[in-house]
Amino acid sequence: MVAGRRQRQIVAHARGRVQGVGYRAFCADEAMRMNITGFAKNLDDGRVQVVAEGEEATLRRFIERLREGSTMAMVRDVTYRWEDPTGTYQGFESVI
Repeated sequence: MVAGRRQRQIVAHARGRVQGVGYRAFCADEAMRMNITGFAKNLDDGRVQVVAEGEEATLRRFIERLREGSTMAMVRDVTYRWEDPTGTYQGFESVI
């Protein structure tokens, strides 16, 4: 197996001004550009949850993009954990 090519999943939570500012659409655009599958959804506590699957090295770059966020967002923090991929996602969607 080539290093960095291992398929993984992240479950991430972004905090800050991340709802109502195009952050989920930003996540979807970046994920599609990077060939990552999963979803982003708003949580009742003001955070955005992102579940993403792809190559580990690509997911590490994706996490950095999540920390930058959309133009209108002010991301204070992104926490995440690694999990085994489920392979159930066909694309990446922004869930309402």
